[in-house]
Amino acid sequence: MNKKLRLATVWFGGCSGCHMSFLDLHEKLLDLAQHVEVVYSPLADTKEFPKGVDITIAEGAITNVENLELLEQVRQHTTTLVSLGDCAITGNVTSLRNFFPVSDLLNAVYHAGPGTAPHGSEAVKELPALLPKVLPIHQVVKVDGFIPGCPPEPQAIWQAVEALLAGKPVELGVEQRVFG
Repeated sequence: MNKKLRLATVWFGGCSGCHMSFLDLHEKLLDLAQHVEVVYSPLADTKEFPKGVDITIAEGAITNVENLELLEQVRQHTTTLVSLGDCAITGNVTSLRNFFPVSDLLNAVYHAGPGTAPHGSEAVKELPALLPKVLPIHQVVKVDGFIPGCPPEPQAIWQAVEALLAGKPVELGVEQRVFG
């Protein structure tokens, strides 16, 4: 019996649509389960990123210090890292905040808007420490493959997964290399 590959999926700053597209693999998930052990995922209740991960599929952009720290752990403990979706690859919608200073953004969202927002030391405890700019994953660490789309088509995800399971690089056809 072949040893199962250790697979992780990670969700950084984004809408989780890429994970929904991953779930749209439907019965192919059963095929995948024969070849991998899911060791970390927002779809599972794992608290710490493990060591010795063969493949990590990561969605979302790097938006805050927590994302940055987790991404560094992911890269350190993963053999093959794949960016899933346009936010992970380009920053996409999450990077729209790059046009504004973080302080202006926080003031507009939490102080000028309706409702109450934490201030001072309370804000530090409750709000994520945002990075000055939203970054696509490959601008922070080396990425081994890309699956574009918003969200990616399940067929493109499956083609990439099949390549990864076979130990090959992710190479999508021209028709699958689309954004949006």
